[in-house]
Amino acid sequence: MRDIVRDSAFGQLLRLLSRPEALSYPEELSTFKLPSTYNTDSQDETIKSIQEAASEPDSLSNSPKKLCEEVMLSSECTLHPFTSREQGLSRISITVTVDRPGSREVIPVRTKDGLVLVDWYTEDDPDNPQNWSSTKKLWVTGVICCYTFSVYIGSSLYTASQPDIQALFGVSEVASSLGLALYVLAYGIGPMLWSPLSEIPVIGRNSIYVVTYIIFVILCVPTSLVNNFGGLLALRFLLGFFGSPCLATGGASFGDMYAPTKMAYVIAFWAGAATLGPALGPVIAGFAVSAKGWRWSSWELLWLSGPILLVLFISLPETSHDNILLRRAQRLRKLTGRSDLQSQSEINQSKMALQQVAVDALIKPWQINILDPAVLFTTVYTALVYGIFYSFFESFPMVYPPIYGLNLGQTGLPFLVVLVALAICVPAYSAYFYYHAEPIMLSQPGFGPPENRLVPGLFASFLVPVGCFLFAWTARSSVHWIASVIGVGLNMCGTYTVMQCMFLYLPFTYPKYSASLFAANDLARSTFAAGAILFSRPMFINLGVPGGVSLLGGLTIVCIGGIFLLYFFGATLRAQSKFAMA
Repeated sequence: MRDIVRDSAFGQLLRLLSRPEALSYPEELSTFKLPSTYNTDSQDETIKSIQEAASEPDSLSNSPKKLCEEVMLSSECTLHPFTSREQGLSRISITVTVDRPGSREVIPVRTKDGLVLVDWYTEDDPDNPQNWSSTKKLWVTGVICCYTFSVYIGSSLYTASQPDIQALFGVSEVASSLGLALYVLAYGIGPMLWSPLSEIPVIGRNSIYVVTYIIFVILCVPTSLVNNFGGLLALRFLLGFFGSPCLATGGASFGDMYAPTKMAYVIAFWAGAATLGPALGPVIAGFAVSAKGWRWSSWELLWLSGPILLVLFISLPETSHDNILLRRAQRLRKLTGRSDLQSQSEINQSKMALQQVAVDALIKPWQINILDPAVLFTTVYTALVYGIFYSFFESFPMVYPPIYGLNLGQTGLPFLVVLVALAICVPAYSAYFYYHAEPIMLSQPGFGPPENRLVPGLFASFLVPVGCFLFAWTARSSVHWIASVIGVGLNMCGTYTVMQCMFLYLPFTYPKYSASLFAANDLARSTFAAGAILFSRPMFINLGVPGGVSLLGGLTIVCIGGIFLLYFFGATLRAQSKFAMA
């Protein structure tokens, strides 16, 4: 628990304002002893000989045991030689891991220009997020999931206030929907900024989370007190924008902690929290707004996000490997007075050009979408199903109050079917991955082709249009309301599973640009969802709810063929992409 508090924003602030001894790192303790592998004494010559041998395959293959014995650290070790030119740095990189009781020590890379690259001390270094205990990982996962839930529920809490906003400010139904649409649009735009910023080593992920979430919580107050419609819309946009970092880098935080084969389970629950948030918003706000007025939905967002901010501020540790090693290098330089101790992330950061960061974040993902039809399809498909989900916020008020006589609070209750859908899908998807997909991934080089992640989506894609049609054509007085609710549930089962498959497929297509691809996908999804919120009501008025929902469901039928084509021919399409070949 001490390490969690020390590495949180609260712990770092406490260390800044008081003596570091209050929450010290091992390098700051009098008992700390610099690992011998970082010394510049007689071992330099031995390590140099290992590096020279590593550059000669014949020498390495003939005498690894002898070289290890010369280091006098163990009789067994493994050598991983490679030559790299990364960020303009020419170096011979060699990692030597040696046996020690209970752990394996890591000899740091020494570059040709004399730098010693600060690394994890041992393979089971407790500061490495991959080595954190299961309890610590679950805690961090839970905090990020709650953070994500609070941001997503903020979008739909507003819907219960729309009738009062129309009457108070004298605006139309479509105009009042802007408060929801702008929020959704903003949390799609935000990742385009926050995602690349979180990849800068000196910034890391935690500072982005904390600073923006503090602003998010503060903005809940003026949103609850605003007295003009224009100000309300501006505040709703800013809420979505400053709440978006959890959507931009939450997955990256999980990747810092979990192995690739375990990410599917974590993303399943994280996506569940993100899906459940908008669904519960109308349920939570409906009855309160009916009794207390339209401002109550914004106050509820403050009451939910405030305590989560406090927990996040006190107990969310930094997970970025680059940031952790950068700060370790700074402590070691202070301890030893040696300027040659640097982290790889510091070197990369010094050569990081703002223009290149902007290109990678804003241009490269769209280049990939244009040049790779497979990636473009994932963007279009996820945007479509996400837009259909948000169109339900416009169709429900046109179905359940006039047809079934439900009041404002009761109109949100059909959204509880999303909770039922997640209770079925999350365990089922996790079981599929545990018993079938994970063993196959572990048995294949590079975890197998990315298209293998799409298998559940092949079946789930049929549920999306089936659910749409069932909702559309049973939402009538002659049919019990449960039939239409079941249709929504089927649609959500299909939507959740399809999006899970796409989210696992994307990072395996272009790993180098996975963060940017996710940000671009999020922007496309949010933009279409914001548009769906605005065009759905006029469409439903002109075509009727059955006709409008059927139109959207018909578009997803086309996507069924697309996902099957992607599964069978995705690798061929990637191979033909000019960007992929480059």
